[in-house]
Amino acid sequence: MANKLKYLLILLICAFAQTVFAQVGNPRFPGQNPNQPVYSRDTLKNGRTTRGDSQNLDSIRKREENRKDSIVFTSKFIKVTSERLLMDSIQLFPLDTGLVNFENYSPLNQPRNPKISLGYTGVSQRDLLFNPRKTIGFDEGMHALDAYMLNPQDVNYFNARAPYTLLSLFSSLGGSVEQLFKVVHTQNVKPNWNVGLMMNFNGSRGYYSTNGILAQNVSDFNFGLFTWYHSVNKRYNLLANILVNNLKAPETGSILKDTIFNNTNNVSSSFNKTGEPVRLPGSFTNWKSTGVYVKQFYYIGHIDSLNQGKAFSKNVLPTQRVAYTFYYNQRKYDYLQNGLDTYGVFPDYYYSAGRSRDSLNVLHLQNEFSYSFYLRPKSAKLIKNELKLDVGLAHDFYKVSQFVSDTLINEFGQKQLKPSRVQNETFQNITLKARLGYRFSDKINLDADIRQIVQGRNFGDLLYDAKLTLVGNKKTGRIVLGAYLQSSSPGLVYTDWVSNHYIFHNSFNNQKTTNASFNYINDALQVDLKAEYFLITDYLYFASQPGGIDATPQQYGSAINLLKVSLGKNLEWRKLHFDNYVVYQKTDKADLLRTPEVYTFSSLYYGTTLFDVLHSQFGLSVRYNTAYTAPSYAVGLGQFYNGPNITFTSYPVATLFFKATLERTNLFIQYDYVNQGIFSNGFYTVNRYPQMDKTIKFGVAWTFYN
Repeated sequence: MANKLKYLLILLICAFAQTVFAQVGNPRFPGQNPNQPVYSRDTLKNGRTTRGDSQNLDSIRKREENRKDSIVFTSKFIKVTSERLLMDSIQLFPLDTGLVNFENYSPLNQPRNPKISLGYTGVSQRDLLFNPRKTIGFDEGMHALDAYMLNPQDVNYFNARAPYTLLSLFSSLGGSVEQLFKVVHTQNVKPNWNVGLMMNFNGSRGYYSTNGILAQNVSDFNFGLFTWYHSVNKRYNLLANILVNNLKAPETGSILKDTIFNNTNNVSSSFNKTGEPVRLPGSFTNWKSTGVYVKQFYYIGHIDSLNQGKAFSKNVLPTQRVAYTFYYNQRKYDYLQNGLDTYGVFPDYYYSAGRSRDSLNVLHLQNEFSYSFYLRPKSAKLIKNELKLDVGLAHDFYKVSQFVSDTLINEFGQKQLKPSRVQNETFQNITLKARLGYRFSDKINLDADIRQIVQGRNFGDLLYDAKLTLVGNKKTGRIVLGAYLQSSSPGLVYTDWVSNHYIFHNSFNNQKTTNASFNYINDALQVDLKAEYFLITDYLYFASQPGGIDATPQQYGSAINLLKVSLGKNLEWRKLHFDNYVVYQKTDKADLLRTPEVYTFSSLYYGTTLFDVLHSQFGLSVRYNTAYTAPSYAVGLGQFYNGPNITFTSYPVATLFFKATLERTNLFIQYDYVNQGIFSNGFYTVNRYPQMDKTIKFGVAWTFYN
């Protein structure tokens, strides 16, 4: 079947060959009249040869000898790694070209990390489950579009013996409800030097956006250049990337009709979604980020190597390492509003009733030095009593400026709307870092990570993290015991914020989180069980007056307890697969955290090979969470807050899918929310913001290795 498809492709190429060559100027032969048609050339006069048979034979032999060997490049020629995997040694892994989770392309619908949002990919979002941020130091507090940002830690680095290109397209069928396009290209300039680029485009519009109004459409663009260079002896390594993010997300305040799912008929026949009026037709958020990241490290002393003779799977194990990291980043958060707030989306205004130009600019400059020391047995094959110690010092410099649009008097006494800087400050942080790892044997491993800010604006912030890994055999699996203690400063949006609709000046304590976890993983049984306990004090959140819209930062001084248990279990019977993931959460302050008590995701599918070449899977996925008090969203502030106590009825959301692999191409087609109209006409995850209706989506990923 594959050969037939190739023959069909060749036939199509031949059919279009005349059209292709028609775009090229007519080729001429020596001595031919330029005005003479190509088809009337005299081959007897211009193309005649006088060489003998022996000369022709020599020419043929020369062509055969100079012909290059035919090599069929595959994914085996591409190896991938990341900065995290290069921390202790050089580790390379095969490229993943499988179908696992291929249809779940949106960051909003990841089976094990679901999110709530304003309706579709590209708009403001946050985690559905409780997942606290494990960061310390300065934080703007703006995270509504984090899922669509490209950060230095997200970049993969390659060793590509052949040029590698991946083109991915994901879209709704017959419309622009969701449109995403991604490009990754990388190749080795030299055997020890790789360069590449990546680009992401998101032009999704959702169901409830007016197509003729640009402000109501998502427009995301991510661009990155990256490189990995290492010396021939692998002692020196350089990782570098340049990343640009430009994210535009509409903030319409949702549609006026709050009861669209209350009728008995399907909402799709009730009204024209793209013509439904919204509360703020000319309101959107624009985040921009430009960064340069360079990390260099050099191995000192003896270098141990594992898997000798396997060039692309060799692990280089150093005894000492020095590293230096430079990071420059310029971030800009803009909110633009045109038109009066007719429907009362905002609690108030301070500068202009019909025009907002709120802007927050953050300049971040980081320099980090670290030294690593490793003690291990002389034999690299003997994994026992291995000690690793990393110590580092990081210096972070920040410049923060905030602007609003205000009416100013110019030198001629006339009123003008101009940007007015309402705050401007520079500060720094110095952070001490240490990592300790001790491997008692290949069965027991202890890791500890310590970070503490010892000087600067966020003095006192700390994160102490420890993990103990107990490894059994393939049948018994492994156990990971973890614990961490965190104290983090409030974000800027909680303490010092000036905009057209929100002004905050508060003094809050550090939020403190204590965590203990137990994780059992058995790859043979395909089981992943994790239990986590969280103790949170001085919890920071946004809330409003009862029934109000005046989102205000608040702090809950008492302790909050939360237990989170998750279980992943995959079942197989012949070609039938049943993948499951369930999470149970229980807290004594559900009115503050506002997350569901139970979340489940199940996927039942059948895998087979069609036409002897199409490796395919088709089945049904269902996600469900129990009802919870839905949060509200503060337009112009970019924060989810505890507003009116509204609980929406919750029903399962089912998706029919078919996905397959044809040689170097992965594809899928799915019917998302296929059960709409059976249990309910639609659903909400955030107050006032309806989620997407049922729709057919497809995706294609083309891979090229030469």
